[in-house]
Amino acid sequence: MARSLRQSKILEIISTKEVETQDDLVAQLRSANFDVTQATISRDIKELGLIKVLGSEGRYKYALVDSGEQGVSNKNVNLFKMCVISVKAVSNVCIIKTIKQFACGICSLIDKLNLVEVLGSSCGDDSVVVYFPDEFRAIEAMNTIIEILG
Repeated sequence: MARSLRQSKILEIISTKEVETQDDLVAQLRSANFDVTQATISRDIKELGLIKVLGSEGRYKYALVDSGEQGVSNKNVNLFKMCVISVKAVSNVCIIKTIKQFACGICSLIDKLNLVEVLGSSCGDDSVVVYFPDEFRAIEAMNTIIEILG
């Protein structure tokens, strides 16, 4: 479970900060109380399929591959299962409760699911809200997510 939590934290970090090097990522994880080495982070980067992209400040940063064809890997599904606590549809939104501090990583994975007619998504510390045009689509998404959770 430690690897899953660490990889979820990596996804959260890269979704909120521009991380340029593995050493930067190691430092960020250590400040979040994860005891890691550069070799461990190198393996995590490969398993998560992270790539370097040009950031807003003109420097390269780590990012999750954004390809509709790639979908969500089995590793990401396992992370998803470990971090999601509950899923509910209310009106035209789907609300996903997560382990504290893992909502950003889960939000990124939700975006990769390519759910039908998503208007947008947002996250806090322990929750993700996915917006749909109507209640039917929100319920449909909730059922898809529950199916993934098994």
